[in-house]
Amino acid sequence: MKYKIDITERVLHFKQPAGTSRGIYITRKSWFLELTSPDMPGRRGVGECAPLPSLSCDDMPEYGKTLRALCDKFEQEGVIDYTVMRPYPSMLFGLETALRHFEAGSTALFDTPFSRGEEGITINGLVWMGSYDEMLQRMEAKIEQGFHCIKLKIGAIDFDRELELLRRIRERFSHHEMTIRLDANGAFLPDEALYKLEQLSRYAVHSIEQPIAVRQWANMAGLCRESPLPIALDEELIGVNKPEMKANLLNVIKPAYIVLKPSLHGGMSGTEEWIAAARAKDIGTWITSALESNIGLNAIAQFTANVYGRKICTPQGLGTGQLFIDNIPMPLEIRGEKLWYAE
Repeated sequence: MKYKIDITERVLHFKQPAGTSRGIYITRKSWFLELTSPDMPGRRGVGECAPLPSLSCDDMPEYGKTLRALCDKFEQEGVIDYTVMRPYPSMLFGLETALRHFEAGSTALFDTPFSRGEEGITINGLVWMGSYDEMLQRMEAKIEQGFHCIKLKIGAIDFDRELELLRRIRERFSHHEMTIRLDANGAFLPDEALYKLEQLSRYAVHSIEQPIAVRQWANMAGLCRESPLPIALDEELIGVNKPEMKANLLNVIKPAYIVLKPSLHGGMSGTEEWIAAARAKDIGTWITSALESNIGLNAIAQFTANVYGRKICTPQGLGTGQLFIDNIPMPLEIRGEKLWYAE
């Protein structure tokens, strides 16, 4: 089949600054692929390529030019060359999404209870970094909305104040009633990390993502062995695109969990490889979005429902659809602590 791909750039604007230990996002730039074919007039598929600045392994000065070249190759060959596209996970994810959308003929990319509107996907309530008062207010709002899994991004304010936030949750809810996830985004120094993990563990924390910066495998492996609370890898997985590299990383570091973002970790196909490698080593996984628009978020949610089937027994990180003032309409809505597809 012959295909044609048009590329459009778009800048989205956050309703409020999204703070992480790496900085604050005010806007978000994405490249949207529109895939059509003269063989099927009227049918189209849309995908989103959304690299995170200074984080994605394919974030590059001439991103658009590289994306165009890879789309030209797809147009010529009619199939995705996964070998060539492995180094470009956000581009691969966008192309996979556009092709899947085209083939499905609907934004319900896979046939699942989620895509049929029969089941929602349980998600965590994400609390962005901010001042103590801002984080407290956001945390309270998530609890009020009905979330039973709260994820706090930490590492930007005084550590004792962050502990105070956890104390306030545990005064009201046991770990049976409220799950606490943390994401440090690599904010801890190696020589202080274990002490901080010990302090955090007093509050029955489910897990902490990326306590120290990436590419310190020996230090991270040591923390995974000694930490009193489970460690999840996130940024550590970026740029590890070959199956043998994935297996080696998990074998060396031995985390309790890995947190998968298709735009960062190999598209849909690469994420499936990570899940298979983790399952082989009894490592838990869940999937999250990475500040995509609703186009990317829908694709990730549809993919999540398909790859896990009815075995989605842990909250996923798919609550980013309400972040932008100029998001793209999609049939997604959050009811309580679940994301629903309601076309």
